[in-house]
Amino acid sequence: MKDTIGGKSIILRVELQTEAVHFGQLITVITENGGDVIAIDVIQSGPNWTVRDITVTSSEQAQLEAVAEAIKLLQGVKLVHVSDRTFLLHLGGKIEMKPKVPIQNRDDLSRVYTPDVARVCMAIHEKQENAYKLTIKRNTVAVVSDGSAVLGLGNIGPYAAMPVMEGKAMLFKQLADVDAFPICLDTQNTEEIIATIKNLAPAFGGINLEDISSPRCFEIEERLREELDIPVFHDDQHGTAVVLYAGLINALKVVGKSINEAKVVICGIGAAGIACSNILLAAGVKELIGVDREGALVSSTSYSNPMWNWYAERTNPNRLTGSLHEIIEGADVFIGLSSGGVLKRVDVERMAPHPIVFVMANPTPEIHPDEIEDIAGVIATGRSDFPNQINNVLCFPGIFRAALDCQATTINEEMKLAASAAIASVVAPQELNKLYIIPSVFNQEVVRRIRTGVIEAAIRTGVARRMPREFRSGGSI
Repeated sequence: MKDTIGGKSIILRVELQTEAVHFGQLITVITENGGDVIAIDVIQSGPNWTVRDITVTSSEQAQLEAVAEAIKLLQGVKLVHVSDRTFLLHLGGKIEMKPKVPIQNRDDLSRVYTPDVARVCMAIHEKQENAYKLTIKRNTVAVVSDGSAVLGLGNIGPYAAMPVMEGKAMLFKQLADVDAFPICLDTQNTEEIIATIKNLAPAFGGINLEDISSPRCFEIEERLREELDIPVFHDDQHGTAVVLYAGLINALKVVGKSINEAKVVICGIGAAGIACSNILLAAGVKELIGVDREGALVSSTSYSNPMWNWYAERTNPNRLTGSLHEIIEGADVFIGLSSGGVLKRVDVERMAPHPIVFVMANPTPEIHPDEIEDIAGVIATGRSDFPNQINNVLCFPGIFRAALDCQATTINEEMKLAASAAIASVVAPQELNKLYIIPSVFNQEVVRRIRTGVIEAAIRTGVARRMPREFRSGGSI
């Protein structure tokens, strides 16, 4: 295992020459460098040597790194390797496939495979929609990435992207009982990605696009939505948008403002920024201004990025120009999807009274929440160590659960709005306050409410091919 430290608890495997060094000396080195020894296991032992695993914790990752380096300098001690709990958890991958029924005899074998399986194959051949009844298609989502925009790591490629996609598959299963499989493609060519996903589609009931860089992600999603009859959902865009709007619904209640009258400034007009803008416009925002590195986007300017031109035509109704520091004056809502440090306290002071500030850049938000706690009406971030985390994990399990259960052909804007309203509704009125506008990702009510609201929206807008039993009132789709 590579000697990589990625957490606040590590396991040090050390080989000690017992004639050259005492075990107590090793423990002293660990504690002097900020480590706390919580477990010691003897792995092997000989007349003059011993191999032990020492579990060490610390409040700071830098201290763990210092412990490892100090041990390497200790005479008579060989640091065999360093492992942490995160790496151990990933050994061999985090997911596996298991049969739903055991194969115990020849009769079982004939039913699940040849010869009896032929009858099932022909039933699907004669009526293709039977694939939803007779295969895993009814409950399976492909989590597809090309590794070009992975978390905050950037273009690290398909092999390095796999742990993230496996994690996504785990969340699908645990939170919504959706079977998801990670597929990382060894190409970043738009046409090849589209063709590959189309060829894979017969096995899946939905496609979750993940960590594909902008602007290619727009064309890939748009083309697949047009050319496939199953839901295609780029979670980096729409998952973020759904949860952001859910948080904003409740934040506006806290500060007593109306979405129709609010001035909203969005900083960072990439994939997530455009998706967030679209859902806010659909929700009723009238004055929405997008700001990026060239300042406020305005329709009177021609941009090299075609998505910016498309965006500018649909936003900034008063044609305001200038930098973020100018545009933010009088704004009721700031939404940051950009980079750390771009927002200053003086900017928030120039906003309308009790401003709503969503600073979602990771790992460093546009401004540290502590700097504006006394002037902001509500603050939300993308981080788990502050209140009000805007986390797309709240969205994608439930929205795909709903789409699969009603066999939706797409996930449209009405379904996204319904998902936002469902998430927001989990926070009861008596619980709502500036530090609690969004539920936990582990709140079991989230998926249930999203499923109900999204299926109702799918039926209402005519994209559901199946009506689950509990939604039937005589007849079915």
